[in-house]
Amino acid sequence: MHEYRLEHILSFTARLGEREVIGPVPEGLRVNVEVTGGEVTGPKLAGKLRALSGDWVTVRRDGIAILDVRTTIETNDGALIYVDYSGTADRGEDGYERSLHGGPPASGSPLYISPRFHTSHPDYVWLNRLHCVGVGRVFPERAEVSYDIYAVR
Repeated sequence: MHEYRLEHILSFTARLGEREVIGPVPEGLRVNVEVTGGEVTGPKLAGKLRALSGDWVTVRRDGIAILDVRTTIETNDGALIYVDYSGTADRGEDGYERSLHGGPPASGSPLYISPRFHTSHPDYVWLNRLHCVGVGRVFPERAEVSYDIYAVR
């Protein structure tokens, strides 16, 4: 086995807004979710998620939700960092049917992501070189998700 370690880079909480249900498509149920903002904290950077963000979700028939998120972090010192990530959320074996009828995921359901960072700001270009993983949870009753992001070293 190869040796590795995880280095905590940041944590964030995203506030969720309107849902746009596209409906069943060949890949599953398409639902677009607006991200209205959020907070970013951590040992490597801090700031906020800008409101021009979204999650383009596909819930497969087996209940696995495929996440496709694009957002921008604005750091406390004014840098802009574009973040995109894919990932999965297991909504359970009946997740497709519940989602089809407007049911939210269970509170605290786990989320697993692979974020990529893109910036030209000289203080943060080191982010462009990282391979990261994230572990999070969804809280539909608060209309938010939260993540801890780690660089794989």
